[in-house]
Amino acid sequence: MSLMRRSRTARTGRSRAARTPGPRPARTRGHRRPGTLLTVTLLGVALAAGFLPSAQARPAHPAPPEDRAERAGAAQRLTVDLAAPEGPVLRGANGALYGLSDDGVPSDAALAPLKLTSVSQKPQGGAQHPNGDAVTVSKSYLRNGGGDILVLMQDMYAKWPYEDLGIDDYLAKVDTVARDIANAPDSDRFVYVPFNEPDQIWYDLGVADQAAYEANRDRFLRDWKTVHRRIRAIDPDARIAGPNESAFHARLLTDFLAFAKKENVLPEVTTWHELGPNSLRDFQGHHDTYRAIEKSLGIPPRTVNIDEYANRRDLSVPGQLVQWVGMFERNKVYANQAYWDAAGNLSGNVVRTNIPNGGWWFFRWYAGLTGQTVKVTPPRPDTVDTLQGLASLDTARRQAQVLLGGSDGDTDVVVRRVDPAVFGTAVTATVAEAAWSGYEGQHATPRVLSRTKLPVAEDGSVTVPLRDMARMSAYRIALTPAGAGTPTAASTPWTASHEAEDARITGGQVRTLGTVSDANGYAASGTRDVGSLNTAASKVDFEVTAPRTGRYDLAILYGNQSGAPATQLLSVDGGPATPVSYPSTENGTYRGKKDTGVDLTAGTHTLTLARGTGEVTLDRIDLTEHTTPSAAYEATLAETAGSVSYDYRDASGTGTGALVLGAGSRAVLDVYAPRDGYYTVTPRASAAVRLSLHGEEVTAPPGRGLRLYLVAGNNRVTVTGAAAVRSLDVTGEGDRAGTLVHVGDRAALAGGARLVPNPHASAGSHIGWLGNSAASTATFTVDAPRAGAYVLVVAYGQNDRRDGHAYNTDIMSRTADITVGAETRRVTFKNTWSWDDFWTLGVPVTLKRGANTVTLSNASAWAPNIDRIELAPVRG
Repeated sequence: MSLMRRSRTARTGRSRAARTPGPRPARTRGHRRPGTLLTVTLLGVALAAGFLPSAQARPAHPAPPEDRAERAGAAQRLTVDLAAPEGPVLRGANGALYGLSDDGVPSDAALAPLKLTSVSQKPQGGAQHPNGDAVTVSKSYLRNGGGDILVLMQDMYAKWPYEDLGIDDYLAKVDTVARDIANAPDSDRFVYVPFNEPDQIWYDLGVADQAAYEANRDRFLRDWKTVHRRIRAIDPDARIAGPNESAFHARLLTDFLAFAKKENVLPEVTTWHELGPNSLRDFQGHHDTYRAIEKSLGIPPRTVNIDEYANRRDLSVPGQLVQWVGMFERNKVYANQAYWDAAGNLSGNVVRTNIPNGGWWFFRWYAGLTGQTVKVTPPRPDTVDTLQGLASLDTARRQAQVLLGGSDGDTDVVVRRVDPAVFGTAVTATVAEAAWSGYEGQHATPRVLSRTKLPVAEDGSVTVPLRDMARMSAYRIALTPAGAGTPTAASTPWTASHEAEDARITGGQVRTLGTVSDANGYAASGTRDVGSLNTAASKVDFEVTAPRTGRYDLAILYGNQSGAPATQLLSVDGGPATPVSYPSTENGTYRGKKDTGVDLTAGTHTLTLARGTGEVTLDRIDLTEHTTPSAAYEATLAETAGSVSYDYRDASGTGTGALVLGAGSRAVLDVYAPRDGYYTVTPRASAAVRLSLHGEEVTAPPGRGLRLYLVAGNNRVTVTGAAAVRSLDVTGEGDRAGTLVHVGDRAALAGGARLVPNPHASAGSHIGWLGNSAASTATFTVDAPRAGAYVLVVAYGQNDRRDGHAYNTDIMSRTADITVGAETRRVTFKNTWSWDDFWTLGVPVTLKRGANTVTLSNASAWAPNIDRIELAPVRG
């Protein structure tokens, strides 16, 4: 936490820099097509077909950045050296401060794929925030493979900056925290952080006057020694982290480490914060200076954790995150994203409880790196807001992966020293994009943009050309050996994006935010949006061109300023208006994404979004030709356990090869669903495999689709069985045929629980006043067509908050005990931003054939408001 949170001003900044036109027809920003315009050039296609020698794909030496800028249309160059290893993949930069708020928030399915290596949380019972207690959240964190839990001990205090009540008052709190952690299960996974930003809080160590600094320093060092020894007296095996400054201070670190070594109170983990945009430029120097200080003092290298990093404009934005993660991974340090707004969403990367956004998919890619990281040379190293990347090589899997982003325009990714013993004489290059979808905007499985067979040049290099990159997106290139046959080309529907600030605006204002000069402003597409759409005449007219007559998906990037569901009126060419309903967001600049649809004839049209109820900010619309949603999850990129091998002899089809499962082995794939419902899941395998999902295990014959129930967001599907698996293909729009739906008025209510009229609820009312007494219950009677595993989906709403600090929401979760037959489990329900918004949460349950009772209750606190419940067999 930094004091910069306390001094945010009106959002101002630069507009996005104009794009350098490439060697193609000019395209305005309003018509960029992120997500589908990353293409292999004609030259690249010719190379792939063997028509040209590969050396012609690029100049012999990369041109300097200034020369490239002068050459209109010239591609940037990012170079990967597969023969320059940097060490085993650490995955250290995927952590978050207050990323977890409760046991179950985020969901297990959202946590497990990311392989988190550290998080920062408050002590048990700490008053700084209403949730996020370290011991409580450790349950879900550790069961999903989490690493260390850093405990911010001063977060026992309620105020920010912390109340300075003297060291004796603090020592009493230190005793409580140390006893809690020492007695906690898995106490060895916790790391004590005794002081948080001591350069600003209590000690004022950033002063220029040397005499004042030395007086303040000496007081801090005395207190550090006292607290360090107090912790060790209670927990002799404690790991302790510090000094944890708000920014890198070489003077303080030198003095601190010298004192700590002399007094035998060195921290096991060295921590400081990198919270300014210039950290993208300066961190490498900070890290090198720190290691030099250690060496000069004769201190063995400590683990480094940058336990707060990034600005608001970076969080959730894949293209920004890749810049931070690349530099931390290169230096093999741990790092936790900052907490600016709301706990429980992994610093803005998880939507609701279980739904991924673009940032989540980037971290899922990061978690999928295996083997060794290798040297990446970007066009402009250590430069703010430029193209950066990281890469890995796993010789056992025979895979190389490159993650890159942070820049508009064109890039040639040159992969050097491709070992023929690992890859052969040709590779399959698979390129996918994770776009920015907002902090609260769902993002489907990243779309594969190209899948191309490329020869390895005589000099051992492969060049993958990327075109029309979007600055806020991240991209993954997966290189695998190219076997016989031709891989199926990627199929991407037509799409076009239109910035709201470039449209015709009536009764609204264009704002600039999320730039370097306003780094702690919220992100916006193109760094601008359209707000103040609050008059009766307010509207935004977008001119769009449809290539064909038909149905189009319309995704609206928006912010809701009303504190309740709001609407706008959508019309085409001035025709009849249809209401578009926008769920609540934290505020008008905290982006959500609304998916709807529109029918268009071929040609140019005006899409109008006019004010309805409430006030909505518009950022961007994406218009995409509608196709049945489908995704192929390639088995060779799956998370695996046990005895597996990789077979790339056949490159034909969708997959890049096959994952061969041995006895006792398994593959886990993360499958996205846009909504709760049934989808067709088809394994492409050499033999029958078993699929495990929501507590159900089914046998899946090869190539035969199964109708399985998926919950909205991420679903972990485990594949077992002796077979060579190429992919798991998922299609459908989430049909609900066969789902048992029971709205609130179908429940038997007792103990004060009652129906409350609500126009936003499914049947015009919800169950309220539920819980806070053992007698207060809501019981549904459900007639199950067969016994077995079901998914219980609860549609709920709640907006509990605790008044706290200006820089965060202090949202709170509610819990309910769900009893099905004789089995009861406690379920956590995250805040839904308003009392009139209803989200869904899926819970696996087991039903017997015939009548079953489902009871919701909470004897000790209020349960959430209940709109409806739905039950569906896992296998439809």
